[in-house]
Amino acid sequence: MSMKTGNQMKAARALIDWNQKQLADAAGVNVNTVRAMEGRGQESFVSGFDTVQKVQAALAAAGIVFIPENGGGVGVRLAKP
Repeated sequence: MSMKTGNQMKAARALIDWNQKQLADAAGVNVNTVRAMEGRGQESFVSGFDTVQKVQAALAAAGIVFIPENGGGVGVRLAKP
């Protein structure tokens, strides 16, 4: 499953208690990029595919699992330890 929206990204970050700078550093992107992506809210990402992949990979490495829509909306959860 892939990360689809800024709100999903923000929720993932909250689950692991990271601020925007921590996520940016882990993903190797600029903190302004993280802010802009999260600022999209429920809108789908328009950021470059590579950027979305970097952020998603950083969150996944920190234990985030992305939940597909399945009719109930996209979401996130922490992987079992």
